[in-house]
Amino acid sequence: VQLQASGGGLVQPGGSLRLSCAASGFTLDDYAIGWFRQAPGKEREFVAHITWSGASTYYADSVKGRFTISRDSAKNTVYMQLNSLKPEDTAMYYCAAGFRGGSGIGGYDFWGQGTQVTVSS
Repeated sequence: VQLQASGGGLVQPGGSLRLSCAASGFTLDDYAIGWFRQAPGKEREFVAHITWSGASTYYADSVKGRFTISRDSAKNTVYMQLNSLKPEDTAMYYCAAGFRGGSGIGGYDFWGQGTQVTVSS
């Protein structure tokens, strides 16, 4: 059972990235998926969540209107499109899968290794 996050990189303010969260050993459709991020010296914080069916999404206020989470069942992958990036979005981004999901870390059972997003001019 493994989650692999990818797609991070260095981007200028106002730029875009698309993060991917791919699963191996299990089917992502059985789980709610969340994205969290952690900046140096700060606690891990919730970013976005999508239910197992994909019918419902939820975002932190800080990213609402700029980030979009989606899932592709055929590819067993969840994506998060990051637009209008700001320097304060700089962090390690983690995806996680869980039966409960939601905005709390405790709602997730499996975690990926993280992908670094750096927003800087």
